Amino acid sequence: MLKPFLAAAALLASTAAVATPSTDLKAAIDAHWDWFLTNNPVWASSLGDHRGDGKLDDLSLAAADRQTSEAKAFVARLDAIPDGGLDGTERTNKAILRRLLSEQAEGAKFGERMMLFSTYSGWHQNFAGLADNSPFNSAGDYESYLKRLAAYPAYNAEALKITRQAVAAGFIQPCAVLNGFEGSITGVIAADVEKSRFYQPFLGNPPVGVSAADWAAMRARAKALIKDVVEPEYRKFADYYAKDYKPKCRATVGVSALPQGKDYYALQVRSHTTTDLTPDQIHEIGLGEVKRIRAEMEDVAKQAGYPDRAAFIAKLRTDPKYFAKTPAELMASSALQAKTIDGMLPKYFGRLPRLPYGIKAIPAETAEGTTTAYYMPGSPKVGIAGNYYVNTSKLPQRPLWEQAALTAHEAVPGHHLQIALQQELDLPEVRKNVAGFTAFVEGWALYCEHLGIEMGLYDTPEKNMGRLSYEMWRASRLVVDTGMHAKGWTKAQAIAFMHDNTALTDANIEAEVNRYISWPGQALGYKIGEIRIRELRAKAEKALGPKFDLRGFHDTVLGGGAVPLDVLERTVDDWIASRR
Repeated sequence: MLKPFLAAAALLASTAAVATPSTDLKAAIDAHWDWFLTNNPVWASSLGDHRGDGKLDDLSLAAADRQTSEAKAFVARLDAIPDGGLDGTERTNKAILRRLLSEQAEGAKFGERMMLFSTYSGWHQNFAGLADNSPFNSAGDYESYLKRLAAYPAYNAEALKITRQAVAAGFIQPCAVLNGFEGSITGVIAADVEKSRFYQPFLGNPPVGVSAADWAAMRARAKALIKDVVEPEYRKFADYYAKDYKPKCRATVGVSALPQGKDYYALQVRSHTTTDLTPDQIHEIGLGEVKRIRAEMEDVAKQAGYPDRAAFIAKLRTDPKYFAKTPAELMASSALQAKTIDGMLPKYFGRLPRLPYGIKAIPAETAEGTTTAYYMPGSPKVGIAGNYYVNTSKLPQRPLWEQAALTAHEAVPGHHLQIALQQELDLPEVRKNVAGFTAFVEGWALYCEHLGIEMGLYDTPEKNMGRLSYEMWRASRLVVDTGMHAKGWTKAQAIAFMHDNTALTDANIEAEVNRYISWPGQALGYKIGEIRIRELRAKAEKALGPKFDLRGFHDTVLGGGAVPLDVLERTVDDWIASRR
């Protein structure tokens, strides 16, 4: 007979060993995260997990097929766990992970998966940015980075192999978006190796514990790898692109022209909007928003003393006083705008992130063909700040009157605030670091542009027209993205629609339309998400009246990380009920 204490301990151990839906779900989530980190070694390193240090991700189609099969097995494992034994948070965790895995598996059946680059990104540019998202805190971190430089030839060879297969099967980018694309390849090759993006980690002091001699040896290895191993691979890609890829580009712009293109676009629409809206429905929503915003633009133009919006926009697009004269001036103006908003945040948010963000210029080799700005998340675990990237090319096309809305979207209270907070939440790691539903993430950032009205960011008619132009830009996306990919629109039609309705400059419109063509469906998430967040806020204000708390609403929206829009609605409904 056991003593009472030992008997109780044995009973607890026995009880703990009994599987429950909660323990089964936790085990599945933990197993998935372990699987994810193993299959994404570069991402793992950025999160402080060293299992894959020195390795690059396996790009091969065989690896993709294996991961698809394993993703389906995880879905089956999740489906075997009954919802009835889970609490609300657990059911949400299960549903979100299942959605991510199901969409991964569904996407694998399309040949479009072989299209490894767009006007917005590609394996060559992702690798060129390797240093930006890698930790450099120890000698081991530098060794891992050097091994990855050495591994690039095999990585590039696999990417080119897949690209050749894609071209042979008809999966190729349109000719209309490829003008200047070669610069994103050749621009990575530096005349002076010490000015290469790849060499940047070696410009500072050595990490603790590394002698001057060892540091000199590391730097010499880096130079040799960049010059003799990495840069020749970029020349190889540039040569293939010029001789074999670009001459075979396709005349059509819509993804529906590709094999299974219509079904592929339908998946992208569902994935990026987290809704069941059809392309036709989204097109009509866009036309309605364009009409509404256009009327507001007319009012602002008349208040500014112009006869109509066209006259005001013509002035905004052409008057030199609205544009920076140098890249440094544009960066200084952007930084001042960001810091000004920083000081306003406590009034609108009860919880702010610990991770700071910096401001950088978009790399020169991609700047001329990409968007006006973007955000890159940091990593609090390994000491990497978030960064707000500003496009300093084509300065006569980068008006200062758009900076308030732009900064509210890309930096704070938009992307940096939302993503840095998500990284601190008590959530499964996949939700903190991977789940990035476009409708939520971009919908929130666009909502923040509108929040800028209450924050007093648009204190001149020019800035207010800039804000409306940005909202019109996102509304127009609903029309032109669905127009080109589902309704047979040409690129010229899309550009004309954007030029007629927004105040964007010609260079921005060209870059944006190229982006929509080569990245189908992604641009739809912005306005669909923003509309829903604003609807939920209006619902809460009406239901709560004087009990409505704006900081509380914002903390509620951001408190669960990025989620599908139906999950967000349930979260806000629960908050309304609790406030009542």
